[in-house]
Amino acid sequence: MLNQSYEPLTICNVKKAILLTYLGKADIVTDKKSLKLRSVRKVYPWPSVIKLNTYIRLPHKKIVLSRKNILKRDSHRCVYCGRGDLPLTIDHIIPKSRGGEDVWENLAAACLPCNNKKGDRTPHEAGLALKIKPYAPNHINYLINSMGRLEESWKPYLFQS
Repeated sequence: MLNQSYEPLTICNVKKAILLTYLGKADIVTDKKSLKLRSVRKVYPWPSVIKLNTYIRLPHKKIVLSRKNILKRDSHRCVYCGRGDLPLTIDHIIPKSRGGEDVWENLAAACLPCNNKKGDRTPHEAGLALKIKPYAPNHINYLINSMGRLEESWKPYLFQS
């Protein structure tokens, strides 16, 4: 679902998208050509992307710093070895004992062997390299990660090519 300014807002189900378009609160931007919604007398397009007709003012969305969101950002993979088949922990890249903070840029998912190998040292001191540099996700990255799948028709509106 897009705001009137074509800014991505959220993902909604087809039932809500059809209801919003039927009530005139939204317009279909992109529909699935292969699917149709049929009633007794009429055939309606199956919405894939809808745009609200009125602008919704939302406060700047900040993603909450949590274990779940760090794992989601790192795709449930260790930032040091890339494995996703081992239990993951949250690692402070700069250890707390050396002034490391609880911020997005200092927290990363790490498997138990890598986290134990690193211990109370920096990755450089432990001989480990970060495969992914930790970052603070924005609202659009969070939407993409939480979807599970990304339809081709959504990419232009999520600033993906």
